[in-house]
Amino acid sequence: MLAVGDLARWWADGELLDLRLGGGTRRVFLARLGAGPAFTLLHGFPSSSHDWAKVAPALTASHELLAPDFLGFGASEKPADHVYSLHEQADLVQRVWEARGISETALAAHDYGVSVAQELLARRGEGRLPVELRSLVLMNGGLYPELHRPQPLQTALLDPEQGPRISELVTEELFVAGLDPTFAPGYDATADSADIWQAMSNDGGERIGHLLIRYITDREQHGARWTQALESTDVPLRFVWGMLDPVSGAHMADRIRERLPEASFTALEDVAHWPPLEAPGRVGPQLLS
Repeated sequence: MLAVGDLARWWADGELLDLRLGGGTRRVFLARLGAGPAFTLLHGFPSSSHDWAKVAPALTASHELLAPDFLGFGASEKPADHVYSLHEQADLVQRVWEARGISETALAAHDYGVSVAQELLARRGEGRLPVELRSLVLMNGGLYPELHRPQPLQTALLDPEQGPRISELVTEELFVAGLDPTFAPGYDATADSADIWQAMSNDGGERIGHLLIRYITDREQHGARWTQALESTDVPLRFVWGMLDPVSGAHMADRIRERLPEASFTALEDVAHWPPLEAPGRVGPQLLS
């Protein structure tokens, strides 16, 4: 039985897939748990699929969970000379579905994964998504890019001169200090932060932070298309939102409620950026609602 917080066991129990991406083949990690209808889980930045370990037990009794590590994250391949994009990560999700014979799935996404989910919605709206989405649950992501408030370290990583130097010099201590404001006051994030660092630094991944952070630019460039896809979709939507999140918290929630008033919205008033980590006991049932 998987022990919550056991990243090494999470990786050992998963599988590595060779997927066609960008004209080549990349090694991608997939956590695959449980049995039943498929439920795909997309993680955030700068973490990994292990973000879902605490909610997995609530889902595996009734669903087969598919939780990939995006390219450049966790136990997936981390090319150092690569132009990372959210579009390619959406390709990755589709390749996972293809490899595992998935024709229909529920989908949940957090943070970075929210933008990947929006790209998948856009493809669906254009008739280019071969997999049917039964439902979509979104958590604390930059759905409206103009409202996204990146942390200082993220802003610095975006700078073409500072970014590579920061990636070269970052340590666990600096990394954890940068994460700390994104957890709710009073929440003990020691173990979670250590797991996120271990996933990020696996195979030297901390050295490509300035390449991975390009997702913020992707959001700015494609935000209009992704917002339109979100607001026009007929896929049932549910929002589970940490309201104390300094990055995409209450201020993002206000816009969601304004633009999507009919969508189910659950406000986690005492939770910040990481609902699956900070409040798994409440998030799990929401995923199954």
